[in-house]
Amino acid sequence: MRSDHKFDPVLAADRASRNPGDASGRSRPVLSTENLDAGYGGPLVLHGLTASIPSGETTAIVGANASGKSTLLRALARLLKPARGVVCLDGADIHSQSTRSVAVQLGLLPQSPRAPEGVVVGDLVRRGRYPHQRLFDQWSKADERAVVRALELTGLSDVGDRPIDELSGGQRQRAWIAMALAQDTPMMLLDEPTTFLDIAHQVEMLDLLARLNRSENRTIVMVLHDLNQACRYASHLIALADGRIEAVGHPSEVVTAEMIERVFGLRVSVISCPVSGTPLCVPHTHCY
Repeated sequence: MRSDHKFDPVLAADRASRNPGDASGRSRPVLSTENLDAGYGGPLVLHGLTASIPSGETTAIVGANASGKSTLLRALARLLKPARGVVCLDGADIHSQSTRSVAVQLGLLPQSPRAPEGVVVGDLVRRGRYPHQRLFDQWSKADERAVVRALELTGLSDVGDRPIDELSGGQRQRAWIAMALAQDTPMMLLDEPTTFLDIAHQVEMLDLLARLNRSENRTIVMVLHDLNQACRYASHLIALADGRIEAVGHPSEVVTAEMIERVFGLRVSVISCPVSGTPLCVPHTHCY
């Protein structure tokens, strides 16, 4: 049976009262969907999704290929207009809000982004500051600090002057993440942020996002293919199957062998990770 997740205003209000803003004093945006249908002009990809993104937490969106994960993230980021239903940011239709007002609240790392030919790392990261600029504004010390910090956090300080197309796949991915960090938004949406990264850099990047969540109360929403990483790093899980929500909640509450077989068509055993204590999925195989 699929779980029909409903937005709980009492729970949302409780979270907001306990964590009203981030470390800089900014209020954190509240993001939700109501009866969301979405697609790309043909058959619908998402069907009647009602969900809320808990402020100040890390949400992982998981599911099999073509389940609607990236489509949901694009809808949340205002890149895809609903065929029906609504995406709300701070209680208002996100499509009724200006691009700039959304961009100072939501930072986005899309899947497989492309940089203009010849652009260097530092210039790409500086583009993350565009939403904070105003007509006739000059580049400020705050802008420069944000860029320097983003390069440091992603380990790219030494390659700031190098063209993006000269970097390895992993370095390019970190450069895009640095741009999202430089945008300095209270909410970050990331579509497969560990793409092209080796296992060490995957853990390093997810650890970075976890630190941003814990130390700065940033809301993190990310699409992940690795279910075990999702269980380890997320406090809130949205599992999709065929464009519908199959399960939603804390990984320890919703990740079961039955749920994984419904969502992924894979038989597993779910055990406790010996390092983190989070659910660990061990696939069954006929090879042993």
